[in-house]
Formats: sequence, structure tokens, C-alpha cells
Amino acid sequence: MNKPSFSPESLMMSYGYKPELSEGSIKCPIFQTSTFVFRNAEEGKAFFELAYGLRDPELDEQPGLIYSRLNNPDLEILEDRLSLWDEAEACAVFESGMSAISTCLFEFLAPGDLLLYSNPVYGGTDHFIKHVLAKFGIHTVGFKPGQSIEEIRDIVEATGKADRLAMVYLETPANPTNALIDIKGCKDLATRYSTSEKQVLVAVDNTYLGPLWQHPLKWGADLVLYSATKYIGGHSDVIAGACLGSNELIGRLKTLRTFLGNMAGPWTGWLLLRSLETLKVRMEQQAKNAMQVADFLADHPNVEKVFFLGHLDPADGEQYRIFQEQCLSPGAMIAFRIKGKEAEAFKFLNNLKLFKLAVSLGSTESLAQHPASMTHAGVDPEVRLDLGITENFIRLSIGVEKAEDLIWDMEQAFNLVNTPVKVLI
Repeated sequence: MNKPSFSPESLMMSYGYKPELSEGSIKCPIFQTSTFVFRNAEEGKAFFELAYGLRDPELDEQPGLIYSRLNNPDLEILEDRLSLWDEAEACAVFESGMSAISTCLFEFLAPGDLLLYSNPVYGGTDHFIKHVLAKFGIHTVGFKPGQSIEEIRDIVEATGKADRLAMVYLETPANPTNALIDIKGCKDLATRYSTSEKQVLVAVDNTYLGPLWQHPLKWGADLVLYSATKYIGGHSDVIAGACLGSNELIGRLKTLRTFLGNMAGPWTGWLLLRSLETLKVRMEQQAKNAMQVADFLADHPNVEKVFFLGHLDPADGEQYRIFQEQCLSPGAMIAFRIKGKEAEAFKFLNNLKLFKLAVSLGSTESLAQHPASMTHAGVDPEVRLDLGITENFIRLSIGVEKAEDLIWDMEQAFNLVNTPVKVLI
């Protein structure tokens, strides 16, 4: 009988780990150590030669353990397992999602370069692009969902710096609107501006759909990024980030990570290894719950509009086409506009009982928040409005609770929004 090619969810318990190297422990121990002992001086020399790129590895030679700022067993096993979901050659894990994003942008952009990015993006990413990269002489220009590739090309040309385009950075689905961007179309655009001397890279923040429901590398992306805090971690108890891609690109990223010192530690690696074992069952239940919650919201008289990928239909044109082609599930992120203004939105949020009023997403518990005044508070108000992030806009991250209980919670909160405030005389 031929050995089967196991699915990622079947490999999350064992891939990359040999129990016999750790006293037979069925689970990878936490390697809480700063440094590693060499068997002899020659081994230490060989390890450092590879770590600093002083020579190419010999056939089947693997980098050795030196120091936990460079590598650590928990981190290496985690990176191997994360690579399976996206079928990536390599992975680099960081201490936060923003450290993964910022290290990626710093490594592949240089002063004078142009970064083209989609809107909206996570508020922290938006601030980094607009306010931090500018300090390093990096030019940036954004585009919106719904604009054609030719329209986006016109935006690039209008900058007068089209010859310096170095990266196309996408967040799809977008946080918090669920707007979709065509990864393949953006790769085609990047290819137009690539030359024999310079490849224009495409990087995709895939946090919203996680490694289960969308695989950007298959659609031409060179790099895929995650806030591993979210679905990958899934328990609101760890902060981490990840970037995946080719051996060459991730090798460059790991080199900069070594000198910035923002790699994830062994405890973070161990926690994420634990979480990967239940990734698929968690995310599937969250998606199932989200569909029921979105259907409830769509029919509610207090709701102005629902933003959920599972409700796209052919009348939505390009957004529907991208969803059908690019995504494997509508996911578990929902946004909606409540009828009214900020006061109604706040009253709804303040009266939720089962949902927790908190930022972040992708965890086992359901969360609700107000993007305009919370996660995207730092985005220019005019830009927020232009992107549809209004004062009555609410974002939900659906967890693994019973869907009927989540619906009851929202119904009672809606009822209290409709209850007039008693004025004491």
C-alpha cells in the first residue's frame, strides 16, 4: 500500500517533531533556553558559517541550534507546521503580527521605493505605512476595492515613481469591511513593473481568512502574512505573527529578524503548536456559526446593512467573482451598520452579555467592537468615511459558542437600543 499524502490537520500533532529526541515526550517540550551546547568546536564553526551565509550548505546539511535569537526547536517545528497549510517553502514567526508586517516592509523596501497598498487595512498597518515608512523616504500610494487593474495602474503612473514600484501590499478580505482584492490581478500588475533586475513583490495579509480559507501563494502572492494572534492562536492568550513564502525571501526575512530580535520565544512557539492541533475544527465551527448570525442580522429591522462574504451573490459583480475564485469559505468575520449613529452603536455594544466588547478576532469567544473609534481610530476621518467605516459600523468576530445563544444576545441588545431612556424629574 502506498503511503498517503496526509492532510495538514492530520500532521499538526506530529510533523517536524521526533519524540525520541526528547525522552519520548509525545508533545514537544518547551525549550526554555537562551543558548545551545556544541558537541565540539568544529560543529560550532559549521553552524555559524551557515547562520551568517559564509558558505552554502552541503547536501542534506541543516542549520544547527546556536542561540534562541537565531533558532529554537519550538520555533522551528512551528514554522514547519505552519508552512503546510499554505504549501509554502518556508515560514518565519514573529512576536506579533505588526512585527511580521514591519519587518517584511523594511526588508523589501528601500528609500525612494514606491509601495502600492489596498484600502482599508488594519489600523496599525495603516499608521505604519503612512507615518513610519515616510520617515525612511519610502513613498506610498493606496487604491480601493472595486477599482480595476487598469485604474490601479493609472494610480501608480500618476505618482511619477512607477519605475520604483517595489511591492504591492494587500489585505484581503479587508479589515473591517470584508472587501475583497483580486490577488491574481495584482500579481499581473506587479509582473508588468518587474524587470530582469528587480521583481515587484506581492504581499498579502491573510489574517481574516486564516490559513484554512484562502491561500494567497496559489494566486501568485510572493509573501503571505498573518497575525498569528488571531485564528492560528485562537485562544486570546498569545501575541504572534508569521510570514510565509519561498526559501529565498523568508531567508532574507529571518536574517533581518535575527538583528531586530523580534522572533517569537519558545513559550509562544509552544502555545501556537498547541493551537494548530484544533485550528480546523475551531475555524469550521466559527464559520458555521457566522452564517447563522449573518442571516439573523440581514433580516433584523435595526440593521441597515450587513457585510459578510457568505451573502455575496452574482449581483455583487467583481466582489462575487473574486470570492468564488479565491476563497474557500466566507469565514467568521461580520460587520454591519446599525440603524442610527454612534449612540445606537454604543448602546448595542454596551448591552451585549455573551459577546465580549474587545478588539482582536479569530478566538474561541465572540467579540464585538466599534472600528471607527477603536481599531481604526488612527485612520484619517475622511478616509474612514470614504471606505464606509461610519459611526454606526460594528464589527463582530464569531466564536465557537452555540449560534442560538449568540443570536439571543444580539436580539436582547437590539431591544434595549429601542428602549427609550427614562428621564428622572
